[in-house]
Amino acid sequence: MSRLTSPGQIKGIMKKHNVRFSKSLGQNFLINDNIIEEIISRSNITKDVSVLEIGPGVGVLTQALAEHADKVLAVEIDNKLIPVLEETLSEYKNVSVIHNDILKVDINSEIEKRFDNPVKVVANLPYYITTPIIMKLLEEKINVEEIVVMVQKEVAERMVSKSGVKAYGSLSVAVQYYCDASIILDVSRDNFLPPPNVDSAVIRLKVRENPKVKVIDDDYFFKVVKGAFALRRKTLINSLSKSAIAIDKEIVIEVLTKLGFDLRIRGEKLNIEEFAQLANELYKAQN
Repeated sequence: MSRLTSPGQIKGIMKKHNVRFSKSLGQNFLINDNIIEEIISRSNITKDVSVLEIGPGVGVLTQALAEHADKVLAVEIDNKLIPVLEETLSEYKNVSVIHNDILKVDINSEIEKRFDNPVKVVANLPYYITTPIIMKLLEEKINVEEIVVMVQKEVAERMVSKSGVKAYGSLSVAVQYYCDASIILDVSRDNFLPPPNVDSAVIRLKVRENPKVKVIDDDYFFKVVKGAFALRRKTLINSLSKSAIAIDKEIVIEVLTKLGFDLRIRGEKLNIEEFAQLANELYKAQN
């Protein structure tokens, strides 16, 4: 079967299987073959690499991945698309499809069972669930060397954002804690069927062997980060004391003073290294 980048082809095969686009599942399929090839090229997909794809849809990107990678494992949540994928991927013997929710899959077990070479995640992620998927891959320390995914442009900008700007937040810190992050391609909304209401970007997350900063306790570090951004307009003292982490104000003041931070500082002003210093000192002060 030829590449499914024609809107007519996609509509035809969906009609054949009596399938409609699902807004609730964020189904927006790429219809630009040049962008697909650009994703493959910039992901450095070769026959020495296997790929995990999340949300293959009708198999538009999956076909290209199968042509370039050793093996492809695609995880699709929509049961109505499984028969479609069986048809569109029938010529590719190196592709396996799992009908499941990626958030419920033991990904490391699947990777260990199916792949013998380095693994990358390459996908056009459903926008409604982008952050939970990214955080699952990172927090569960999924055994992949790189994550190259299409996401909403605004979310991509948040992932790569540095301290002191509006886009910077807990997602920025979390992603940069685990990865070197960079936006590698901007993609306008008219390259999808149906077109979404936002533009997109492809982001590359090069997974680090070790986190960017050393912290005493991972969980506590991320609680501090989330607490710092819980009340963005408040000072760090007020945000940490009034958020879910609820650290006593006097302890926060003591630690900020020790670190030489302005007592009026907000969380958005701290870079990841400063967050590590703050979390470590708060941890010691509370324990």
